[in-house]
Amino acid sequence: MHTASEILREKGSDVWSVEPDVAIIEALRTMAEKRVGALLVMEGEKLVGIVTERDYARKVALEERSSRQSKVREIMSTRVLCARPDQTVQECMALMSDKRARHLPVLDHKKIVGVISIGDLVKAIIAKQQFEIEQLQHYINQ
Repeated sequence: MHTASEILREKGSDVWSVEPDVAIIEALRTMAEKRVGALLVMEGEKLVGIVTERDYARKVALEERSSRQSKVREIMSTRVLCARPDQTVQECMALMSDKRARHLPVLDHKKIVGVISIGDLVKAIIAKQQFEIEQLQHYINQ
């Protein structure tokens, strides 16, 4: 089965991030511009958190905070689930399902090499199943 590294090779390894003291509105603009649902929160090269659309909905909109005056550090999640490049799609899916996460940074020796989403994993699983179906159909039709 595919690994996190293989998924990143297929989709690309762009990593979008923000600093913790940026206004939440700027993080939202970046998410919209990059068409992503989460940004890593970095202090230099160090991963210190992740901020997601879900964080915004629950910690800004529902708590009536100001998107312009509040900082990312006030709403980010500091306990970030991460994967290794060699972890399988199945292992990543189990981790994300168990912890109810939608985004998973991939670290190789403490260096961020990309981010995979639940959608990336679903796409990989569907592609694998489609390949297997085609192989079975080819075998049956021989």
